[in-house]
Amino acid sequence: MTTRQILALLNSHIEGDDEQFLSVALQIAAQQARSGQTDDADKLKRLVQKARDQKRMDHPAGGQTPIPMARPRSELQGLVESTFPKITLNNMVLGDDVRSRLDRIVRQQEERAMLRQYGQKPTTHMLLVGPPGTGKTMTASALAGELRLPLFTVRLESLFSRFFGETAGKLRVLFDQVAQMWGVYLLDVFDAIGARRGDPNDIGEIRRVLNSVLAFMEEPNSTDSIVLAATNHVEILDEALARRFDEVVEYQLPSQDAARAIVKKRLGKFKLRSRSWSSLDPAMADLSPGELVRATDSLVKDAIIDGVTKVSTDALHAALQDR
Repeated sequence: MTTRQILALLNSHIEGDDEQFLSVALQIAAQQARSGQTDDADKLKRLVQKARDQKRMDHPAGGQTPIPMARPRSELQGLVESTFPKITLNNMVLGDDVRSRLDRIVRQQEERAMLRQYGQKPTTHMLLVGPPGTGKTMTASALAGELRLPLFTVRLESLFSRFFGETAGKLRVLFDQVAQMWGVYLLDVFDAIGARRGDPNDIGEIRRVLNSVLAFMEEPNSTDSIVLAATNHVEILDEALARRFDEVVEYQLPSQDAARAIVKKRLGKFKLRSRSWSSLDPAMADLSPGELVRATDSLVKDAIIDGVTKVSTDALHAALQDR
């Protein structure tokens, strides 16, 4: 260990920051592995995982123990936003298939220690595809909320615009953090780097970055962090990249019943009569969940300001038509 690492261990111990203590231990394990001492590195990684699993059992998801504040490493400041979402999957209106798959992922994460005892590991890499506003970004927040983990949102288009020529190096730092801190990582606008290799409009930098991402995603994920990639344009993704994901979850525009459920939830106490819905169905057709929420919220805000207790069907129809 270097003097800096010893100081970091002591400081985290004094401050009671268990997560930082374990993160430093993982850094030491990575250093050992690079120097060829793989057995020692593996032992250290297993001990870190055991400590995290024990902490998880001591403080289950239903408890009141707060999550230690997690911040992106200094090299990622301005590119990665960290939050601690409070919403869960119950706050979303999802199709049965999507909901069951997300529930299975949450359960695997909660029981990951048991899975590893049998030589298995939980699902960690997911590709979320679908039109804008269908719930891909909100899914990342809901998974983080379910598991009481920090959400790290990476804006890949900013990575290119601000650090052109250094993108692969920044991604290296990002994936190092994935291996050191258990959390949910959202790579938004994933098609910014995942376009097919050989595209006539491609340039060398994007091709190098894509190759780097392919290599990074093959690395072991010792923390079992969830890595979500969201895209509105799955058709342009490189096939080799798509194969790196454990799950591909497709989001679609809501059905008639789902659209009604979204609007009802957002209306809250401002109820509509049952016979009003049939006249609203055409206006809700082909709208994404995000558009339905924004249209309904605009009407609810007006009702609150006006001091009324009901909203009219005509006003809601007009708000939906505006979308």
